[in-house]
This record gives sequence, C-alpha cells and structure tokens, in this order.
Amino acid sequence: MIKNEIREHLEKKILPFWEKLKDDAQGGFFGYMDEELNLKKDADKGCILNSRILWTFATAARVLKQDGLRLYADHAYAFLDKFLDPVNGGVFWSVTSGGEPADTTKHTYCQAFAVYGLAAYYRLTGKREALEKAMDLFRVIETKCRDEKGYLEALKADFTPESNEKLSENGVMASRTMNTLLHVAEAYAELYRANPAEEVRKAGRFCMAQALQTVYNPVKRRMEVFFDNDYRPILDMQSYGHDIEGSWLIWDAAETMLDRQELPAYRAMCLDLLTSPTERAFTDHGLHYEIVNGEVNTIRAWWPQAEAMLGFEFGWRMTGDRAWPDRMKIQWGYILRAIVDPREGSEWFNEIREDGTSVHKPIVEEWKCPYHNGRMCLRLIAADLPEEI
Repeated sequence: MIKNEIREHLEKKILPFWEKLKDDAQGGFFGYMDEELNLKKDADKGCILNSRILWTFATAARVLKQDGLRLYADHAYAFLDKFLDPVNGGVFWSVTSGGEPADTTKHTYCQAFAVYGLAAYYRLTGKREALEKAMDLFRVIETKCRDEKGYLEALKADFTPESNEKLSENGVMASRTMNTLLHVAEAYAELYRANPAEEVRKAGRFCMAQALQTVYNPVKRRMEVFFDNDYRPILDMQSYGHDIEGSWLIWDAAETMLDRQELPAYRAMCLDLLTSPTERAFTDHGLHYEIVNGEVNTIRAWWPQAEAMLGFEFGWRMTGDRAWPDRMKIQWGYILRAIVDPREGSEWFNEIREDGTSVHKPIVEEWKCPYHNGRMCLRLIAADLPEEI
C-alpha cells in the first residue's frame, strides 16, 4: 500500500538525512550541501530552512509518536533564537554558521515560517514560551508587515521598505506576491490549531478573503503570482506547483478558520486550482514547473512533485473520483524513479530536466529542506486512502 511505502520513505530516507545535518558544535542545522554531497559547514543558516526543519521534526514526533524525533525539534527550536532581533523584533533572513546576524532582511514570508515552526513545536511540547514567541511574531506580521491593502514583502531590519529580490523572478520586481500570502495563511492556520485566539482567526480570515477575491483569477483558472503595490498582476504566469499546493493548503486553512457557510466558495476555488495544473501540466513523468508569457518551463523541481501528491489526495477527499488516487500512484512512481536521489547519504534531487538529467543544484540550501516532501509524507500517512493504492 502506498501509505506504508510513504511512511517507510519518511522514516528511512528523509528524516535520517536531516538528522545527520544537525550541527552539534554551533547549533542548528548545516545550511548547505552541494550536488556532490559535499557539506559546507561554514555556510550561513537560513531562518526559512531552520523553521521548516523545526516544523518537520515537531510534527513528525507528534504524528509518528516517536519521542526520539523530539531531540531534533528541540535543537531547531533552541537555534531559532539566533534569528530573533532583540531590538526591532521579528526574525532575520539568515545568520552565520555560528549564529551571528548575516542577512538582516525582515521578510514577511520568513516571519510566517517562524510562526509555523513555533506553533508546531508548541503543539508537540505544550511549552508556553514557544507559543509566546509565535504570538509575538504573529503580531509583528500584523503590525509591521501589513498595510491596509495586504501583506508587504521585504523590509529592512528596522521594518522600513526594502526591494523584494528574494521573492521576485522572471525579470519583475514584485511589491506583493501570492507566495507570501499563501504561507502567511498556512502559518496562521497552524497557529490557530495551537492557539484558537480570535485575533489569529480574524487575521486568517483576511488572508482567506484576499486569496479568493484578489489572488485567484477564475477566468484564467490560476492564482496570479506577482503584483504591484495595488495588487495588479505584473506578469502573465501560472505557477503549477503553487496552484496545486494552494488547492489543498487554502482549503485546510479555510476549514480551520472560516465558518461553515463560507466554505462552498473556497471549495470551488480550490478544486479549480487543483484541476487546472493537473490538466495543463501533469504527465506520467511529473509536473511541469510553470508557464510564463506562454512558454512552458518543463523543469521538474522537487517541491511541485511533492505538492502534486497532496493535491491529488485533496481531489480524492473532495470528490471521491477514482482518477485522483490513480494519479497519486503514477506520481509516486515518478518520484521514486526520478526525484529521489538513490545515493547513500542523500535525499531528493533539487531540480532535474524533463529528460531526467540534473540541473546541478544543491541538495541542501536555504530553500531546499524537509518541508514539502516531509509534509507530503506526514499528511498522507494520516490520510484515508484506498487500500489498493
């Protein structure tokens, strides 16, 4: 059964790889490993990477009921303090290998993932200090990283404006992004599960409304990706991975924070965000990456492949259509065949081309982490899947 295979893969491939990256000398987890599996111990450590490792091990320890995994969650939690700015509040983008501030950018996306990791750690441990830190960062987002229109992007250490190179690409400089909104919503849903406070729910409802009314384009059947300051799209683009991720993620947040009578509109949107990339980009050898100005990027990045699995599970859960578990089986076979690195001491390849050749990107860096594939495994272990797959 696919669920058993996925659990074994998590326990024997993904988690052991990241366990070995624990930096016992300087704290946290090593921040860089190249494609040849050479570990760079003096590389900077990113807050996104550390926060995602924290979330993964905290959630794995809770879901799998394995106390030994808490050691790694504890280790990531302790190092998270190195990212906190004691003067202005919030978390820095990165620190040195020894924990000194490196890139002091305060990105809203980064704040959100720190909230996400801390909330998961509180759910595991009940440690009040972790929840207080999560709520402090939540309030930083709501008071310093948001204006009347929505969520801001990159800010300097003192929360004055900064250019948004970190979450812009394809030749544009975005003032607002879908990606930041998506993961603020995800963080708030996790925080609300940890602490069902009305202020969290209110902020989550704002995220949900913006996703439905501003980011989602029902005519083009996609989420717009990059925006100017007034939320006007600035690039003709569909990110297949983000749409399929957004399908199940927005629904999860909506179920968590919205009233029942509000859900039908979100269900319709989320199913559209699932079926659109499935129709346009899914093949029996993985999911295309994106389409920009009519040109399809066929790179197979590791994270959209994982998100496809969760999207297909969401489709099965919502519709009962047997095509969705069939697609899961096809996608899982592709992941095992092409995306999982068979080498001892490795995990998943970062990116490959459609023909299976490498793009030569690192196995570990500030974005390459156990979050997408680890989250895929943890959610599917808990899912109600047909026994025959």
